[in-house]
Amino acid sequence: MKRCMVYLVGAGPGDPKLITVRGLECIKKADVIIYDYLVNIELLKAAKPDIEMIYVGKQGGAHTMEQDDINQLLVKKAKEDKIVTRLKGGDPYIFGRGGEEAIVLRENNVPFEVVPGITAAIATPNYAGIPVTHRDFTSTFGLITGHEDPTKNESSIDWAKISTGIGTIAFYMGIKNLPHITEQLIKHGRSKDTPVAVIRWGTTPQQKTVTGTLDTIVEKTKDIKPPAITIVGEVVKLRDQLNWFETKPLFGKTIVVTRSREQASEFADQLHEYGAHVIEFPTIEITKPDSIKPLDEAIKNISGYHWLVFTSINGVDAFFQRLFELGKDIRDLKGIKLCAIGPATEEGIRRYHLQVNCRPPKFVAESVVEELKKVTSIKGERFLLPRADIARSFLPEELQKLGGEVTDLVAYKTVMAQPKDINLLDKMKKGEIDMVTFTSSSTVRNFLQIIGEKDVAALNKYVHFGSIGPITTQTAEEMGLRVAIKAKEYTIPGLVDAILESTVSRQKTI
Repeated sequence: MKRCMVYLVGAGPGDPKLITVRGLECIKKADVIIYDYLVNIELLKAAKPDIEMIYVGKQGGAHTMEQDDINQLLVKKAKEDKIVTRLKGGDPYIFGRGGEEAIVLRENNVPFEVVPGITAAIATPNYAGIPVTHRDFTSTFGLITGHEDPTKNESSIDWAKISTGIGTIAFYMGIKNLPHITEQLIKHGRSKDTPVAVIRWGTTPQQKTVTGTLDTIVEKTKDIKPPAITIVGEVVKLRDQLNWFETKPLFGKTIVVTRSREQASEFADQLHEYGAHVIEFPTIEITKPDSIKPLDEAIKNISGYHWLVFTSINGVDAFFQRLFELGKDIRDLKGIKLCAIGPATEEGIRRYHLQVNCRPPKFVAESVVEELKKVTSIKGERFLLPRADIARSFLPEELQKLGGEVTDLVAYKTVMAQPKDINLLDKMKKGEIDMVTFTSSSTVRNFLQIIGEKDVAALNKYVHFGSIGPITTQTAEEMGLRVAIKAKEYTIPGLVDAILESTVSRQKTI
């Protein structure tokens, strides 16, 4: 029995978190994803590793693939006994040509399902502080194309009726035709003083909103390029009161996150919450050590240790993954005390249903030694330190000086990543990047090596640099970077707080 199916999915207006639960399910189950220009590519990360992705977007009138060819592509892939997800911006049936695609699928006996999406006409003004209906202003709302089918002999828009018959009007894809739209509305009875908002890249951190009236909006938006939506109506006046998105503290800021791909999402999500546009530019990758034997040997003899000292969440995960692979479990750690640097490392240990016996107040190796002195007689104690290959030598050396027996081994390697080439250096020099963040010394060193900038000090005039802790800061400054943003608490939330404090402080001085 064939299992072919085509899902016509609305991906929403731009913010990837505005996709529906059903839409996300269809992305995850697909064998093939056929997607458009306005689809946020962050959504594609949810797809299966072996997914076939086909881009068929249209930008500025330039077609990657004509609509008839897209229709046949859907049929072809489905008849290869595949699950096809056709991912479209907004909603498939609102100026998305989803109806045309569905008809072709039905004509070819291909089963399909339509998954509605949040359309730009509702979401975009929402993010600009404009409710499309309001009992004090209007109870009618219309969706109009600002760019009709160019092959039609005459317009199907009845300007005389919509100009005064609809309270709020949303025009899709109408930037190029904005002079014609405003002219027709005024000509057919709409007051030239009617408020208008043009919103570009709505619901994303790149959102830009320009307001005016039917009489002024064309001149005010002459530099605005697609994609944008136009909202006409008295409700635009509410923007000053209801603008919640563009007033977020980091809105308009572009911040580079250099953490490993696996760990970047937590940091990026927190920055997104405050309105930032985040570029994930991983400079490190976490891999297995060249030889796993030392770690295996230590785990096999784990009962001989008094302390397990973890200096990072990566060390925690590497240790327990190998512990389980060797057929052991947490019962084998009975009687062994645990030490963790930082709340994230402690939380990682707690995920394995274990309690930490020692967590230093400062999240650096120097503080570990001081705290261990308070809870144990280090002399004669046996310590196991599963760490990175490039970890500092201070901790094991100090413990040994105090009489401890230390097994310091490599549980994981930190290697330089190969991030997607996005011309980051050019973006920095053009002023398109506001901040670059570092969460370890290796992210600093690898970042500079990847971008290949020889005049490192010159970067200080283009962007602000942020650091998670003193060791990272020291590395950055030794390499010529001026670190303007320093976390007081050496954690990701601490770095986010420092970024917020710095941004607010700079805004007050402007």
